[in-house]
Amino acid sequence: MSSELLVEVAGWLGATALLLAYGLLSSGRIAAGTTYQLLNLVGAVALAVNGVVHRALPSVAVNVVWLIIGLAALRGLAGRRRHARHRAETHDERAQPGR
Repeated sequence: MSSELLVEVAGWLGATALLLAYGLLSSGRIAAGTTYQLLNLVGAVALAVNGVVHRALPSVAVNVVWLIIGLAALRGLAGRRRHARHRAETHDERAQPGR
């Protein structure tokens, strides 16, 4: 596969990932959680690569910002999971003294 074709396929897959994420979220099929954020990250990276190759700088800028927002959201989700797990472990230790 030529590099030009690969870049085009990446662009279309990126657009598909972003639209899929938005459609699934909007229809209530997924929550704004990890799956949604990962679809957004994949889409943003693929479209940014496509934009760089085609020198579509506004598209690159939007997708880099989209990527940063997605990474921050994933980091927040991971932090909330760790916090919830820690709280559950602390609660279990209090409920079972002597363990």
